[in-house]
Amino acid sequence: MSESPLTKSTVFVVDDDQAMRNSLKWLIESVGVPVESFASADEFLAAYQPGRSGCLVLDVRMPGMSGLDLQEYLVEHNIQIPAVIITGHGDVPMAVRAMKSGAIDFIEKPFNDEVLLDAIRRAIAYEEQQRSHYSENLRVQERLAHLTPREREVMEMVTDGRSNKEIANSLGVSAKTIEAHRARVMEKMQAGSLAELVRMALVANERA
Repeated sequence: MSESPLTKSTVFVVDDDQAMRNSLKWLIESVGVPVESFASADEFLAAYQPGRSGCLVLDVRMPGMSGLDLQEYLVEHNIQIPAVIITGHGDVPMAVRAMKSGAIDFIEKPFNDEVLLDAIRRAIAYEEQQRSHYSENLRVQERLAHLTPREREVMEMVTDGRSNKEIANSLGVSAKTIEAHRARVMEKMQAGSLAELVRMALVANERA
């Protein structure tokens, strides 16, 4: 396990079995990853601050809110943290339910330590990727907010592959006017190339 970004992330273990919590904590901390453990879903929810980097290791069967119930609760409240589900009573419908709610893996007890660590690696890598993508979306939206309506219109046509002349004819203005708009779009969007502008347009459309 590399030191970054894993050491920046926390694995949140939620399991009502104290011996299992202690065992998981020792195993995960042995590879340099911080761990916080909780005896119930309610205990985790009371302590967790949305936005913290990391992943969940969830037992399925717990008194009160089950691991799957907790996973679905987080999805419903738009709290995006990947989960690795562990269970001693696995079945196909349970696994399907977990994966539909975004679980990274579904592991049956007893499990090999390295299998669990690999799943945690994937979960943290996925979370890091999602966090980076979210940050990029925010940057693009902030830049788009500085465009005038006409500049947004020109950007859409440019990224659709239309030439300055075609855009000018469509909008009933001169090609030089479109060139000026296009230059301002590139500057405001901080795009170094047309390809970069197209990528930003794709990111913007994801949020539309």
